[in-house]
Amino acid sequence: MGKVESIIKSEIIRLAKGQMRKISIPLGRDVRLMKNTVSQVRKSVLALERFAAHQQKELSKREIRLEATPEEVKKSRLSPRLIKNLRKHLGITQKELAILTGVTVGAAHQWEIGKFNPKPEKKAALVALRKLGRGDVKKLVKEKVSRTAKGKE
Repeated sequence: MGKVESIIKSEIIRLAKGQMRKISIPLGRDVRLMKNTVSQVRKSVLALERFAAHQQKELSKREIRLEATPEEVKKSRLSPRLIKNLRKHLGITQKELAILTGVTVGAAHQWEIGKFNPKPEKKAALVALRKLGRGDVKKLVKEKVSRTAKGKE
């Protein structure tokens, strides 16, 4: 009886191995294909991240800054009339002027009526605004408003 049992056992093993091969070979192909796909996706993501970082760098280079040299600030004269004319020339409201210079709307209003004079750092921002055109100022206002909106969320 032992010989029949061993023959049956070996036949079962042989058939089981055949069935396993039928299942595992396609699975192995699928695994290799998935590995290749994941590798390609990873490379694509890395390339996109590099591109995004490069674009971010370019954007930060082109970012408009409100800066003026101390000599320019010292030379400049800012009367209430000049502040109001600057604001009107740039086509912005008192609120937008306040956002750009980093003060309250009330302070911007007080500058225009002559009750208060801008502090030196705010005066520098006003002098820097003189150098910009309407389009640049509008972009700057949008940028600052979006930053404050992100900060509040």
